[in-house]
Amino acid sequence: MALLWPCILVAATGILATDTPHPRNSTLHHLTQYLLEQYHKEVRPVHNWHDATTVYLDLFVQAVLDVDIQNQKLKTSVWYREVWDDEFLSWNSSMFDEIREISLPLSAIWAPDIIINEFVDIERSPDVPYVYVTSSGSIKNFKPIQVVSACSLQTYAFPFDIQNCSLTFNSILHTVEDVDLGFLRNREDIKHDKKPFLNDSEWELLSVSSTYNILQSNTGDFAQIQFNVVIRRCPLAYVVNLLIPSIFLMLVDLGSFYLPPNCRARIVFKTSVLVGYTVFRVNMSNEVPKSSGSASLIGVFFTVCMAFLVLSLSKSILLVRFLHDEWRSGQVLPLLCLQGDAGTDGSRMDPRTQDAGVTESPVCQENQIQSETLKEVWFQIRSINNYLQTQDQVDQQEVEWLALLYRFDQLLFRSYPVMLGLYAVTLCSLWALWSGL
Repeated sequence: MALLWPCILVAATGILATDTPHPRNSTLHHLTQYLLEQYHKEVRPVHNWHDATTVYLDLFVQAVLDVDIQNQKLKTSVWYREVWDDEFLSWNSSMFDEIREISLPLSAIWAPDIIINEFVDIERSPDVPYVYVTSSGSIKNFKPIQVVSACSLQTYAFPFDIQNCSLTFNSILHTVEDVDLGFLRNREDIKHDKKPFLNDSEWELLSVSSTYNILQSNTGDFAQIQFNVVIRRCPLAYVVNLLIPSIFLMLVDLGSFYLPPNCRARIVFKTSVLVGYTVFRVNMSNEVPKSSGSASLIGVFFTVCMAFLVLSLSKSILLVRFLHDEWRSGQVLPLLCLQGDAGTDGSRMDPRTQDAGVTESPVCQENQIQSETLKEVWFQIRSINNYLQTQDQVDQQEVEWLALLYRFDQLLFRSYPVMLGLYAVTLCSLWALWSGL
């Protein structure tokens, strides 16, 4: 009995081993071995080398991740699909349990060298090591890609700007005689397909148009497919945070023109508005895109508004300064004249003390006193006359300065509504064009 138990265990183990399927005995394993046993991935998969391998491309834009205006770069997340036929990877499905599609490692088969010309950074996408292969030899390579591409970004119409960035696909080595390109879907379907796009609060996908062309160069002709990704900015947040507050500040400054031009409180008021506008510009500087190639319309508007504020404030400061100088000169000159007359009179000695040793008659002394009194009255009248003439000149100059200031104020006052009106019309036109797309 002790010798019977080892025999039973050996028999049971053999039965279990017979019932357990081995991977090498599976149909899928045999098919994979059949396809890759004599496959050479270094050779383009065609029986006749005169035949070109056509690679069919497709593109879905999923999201706009970043728009770098300063560095002229666009970062998008796309779903990329390419399909081609491999004449060495086909089989009869009836011989392999009706298997019509299997997955094979991409590194084990030939793959086209398709690149994006606008790449400016490394490709950041999850590693997808497998591709699908059908029984007819069609290979499907689908993968998501984060594309950081160079793009000519325009900021003139900010925040109503529309950007058009291209993604150009072509073979880096094979000419059109070896590798040709084609569209996997209809071009109109590609253009108007927005379902995969994840809408965010800033950018909206308008269209993805596509074109096919042949790039001619010294090394040969290369097939190219270009996808033009057209996006537009959603301007509501910028209108509320930038445009409306800046317009309100300009309207407040426009109200300062109802203060008298020679009023010093006007300088204080305009200085407060200028400080507030400067603080607003500093706080909102990060919201306005910066580009060395072109200036945005809103940036030009902010600069013009600040120039108007500085010009109006400088004019008020100069006016108060000129009027203050004229007032001081009108007050000092008559006083100097009176002081000079008083010094002249003081320098004249009393006739009764001029010559102690000479005696005059009382009649002569009385006549001499009357003469000196008349001269003193004459000097005082002449000083008053000079003072009145000087005051008239000061008043006349003040009237001239005020007249000039009023004309300049009227010019600035009319320039403000014209500038605001032109800017409003321009923004409304840009918004209408933005809404019409």
